[in-house]
Amino acid sequence: MTKKYFGTDGIRGRVGTGQMTAESVLKLGWAVGRVLSKHGNKLVVIGKDTRISGYMFEAALEAGLSAAGVDVKIIGPMPTPGIAYLTRTLRASAGIVISASHNPFYDNGLKFFSSEGTKLPDDIEHEIEAMFESPMETVDSAKLGKAERIEDAQGRYIEACKATIPIGTNFAGIKVVLDCANGATYHIAPNVFAELGAEVVSIGVEPDGLNINENCGSTHPNNLAAAVLQNRADIGIAFDGDGDRVMMVDSKGQIIDGDEILYIITKARMASSDKQKGIAGTLMSNMGLELAIKNMGLDFVRTNVGDRYVLECLKNEGWALGGESSGHIICLDRTTTGDGIVSALQVMAYLAESGKSLIEALEGMEKMPQILINVPLPVKTDPTQEPKVQAAVESIEEKLAGRGRVLLRASGTEPLIRVMVEGEDERQVNEYAQHIADAVAESVAHAG
Repeated sequence: MTKKYFGTDGIRGRVGTGQMTAESVLKLGWAVGRVLSKHGNKLVVIGKDTRISGYMFEAALEAGLSAAGVDVKIIGPMPTPGIAYLTRTLRASAGIVISASHNPFYDNGLKFFSSEGTKLPDDIEHEIEAMFESPMETVDSAKLGKAERIEDAQGRYIEACKATIPIGTNFAGIKVVLDCANGATYHIAPNVFAELGAEVVSIGVEPDGLNINENCGSTHPNNLAAAVLQNRADIGIAFDGDGDRVMMVDSKGQIIDGDEILYIITKARMASSDKQKGIAGTLMSNMGLELAIKNMGLDFVRTNVGDRYVLECLKNEGWALGGESSGHIICLDRTTTGDGIVSALQVMAYLAESGKSLIEALEGMEKMPQILINVPLPVKTDPTQEPKVQAAVESIEEKLAGRGRVLLRASGTEPLIRVMVEGEDERQVNEYAQHIADAVAESVAHAG
């Protein structure tokens, strides 16, 4: 059954439109409170990133939950995985994160976690949508929910992150540049790495409500690369606005994406006694990752794009590691959801233990040239079904002759069609991707 409001990662949109209005979020808070209190206790945790609209939506959610008779623990700015962790440890029935992840400040959204710190099941999301469309009724005054701010949330999460690597691990002698995207990790990540002994240079740690993800963070890693070279650092680490994605940069300024990070973490686990059986990637994962994982003697499975599908695969297979090229890495042997800080710590711990550089840690994996072109969708249409687009895809697949891949898909978070082509020759891959993107753009223009 198709969901009306929930996407692949909660609810997201332009502030002031659709469900991202104060009125709608208030009622969503009420609907969530009514539904979740039937499945657990009457306590919900609320956190947010650093967008200016977070103040408005935090207040609206608090009011809606209170009207449903649910108590609220307010965390304030906190990475999304930190809210998942605190939802579990505070024994809440759910956690809500006010964030639009890597999107600009003028977007916002709501992400939801169950009492186990995992994404809400589909049936619960359907139940919330049905309740949202029901008339809102406030409980009796004596049963209204109360709100309390948790003052030590930052320290709790910092310790939880540090606990994901072996006691005694020390990053002394490693100089790291952290780009916190002016987002939710700005007051967390620098402390984590400094307390573990690293020499830390921090950028993107001055949020003003409007500059989240603006030319910084994991979506703009070139800034981090420049900072690594300027500071002669050993490694650079960039998070996105809500801290569930991570990208890295080596000492030469080369960008290390999620596929490569997942490879290093897998390599680290295999070097220890913590052996793996298989790894989950997505349709966007580079073929170089798949080949490297199989060369380790492990299975490799591709899921649909979206960390919830990676997580679903890991649980079904009984595996621990999976992730996306974009930097969503899931280490189920360490935490319950994608966590940028935790993923970065796994890589750093391997470097500290092995004495290898980031460049050396990548030995054994050769990425194939891969180009991704985003084609905007000004109108609601599906150009992937157009005969001209399908003909362009078939033509390129014939030219690749099984030595590459073509993938067209609609973004789950933005009005875009993503065109991905992968192959052995970088120049050809660029030409092929542009050919298909042009066909998509022409189809969209005709539809408009």
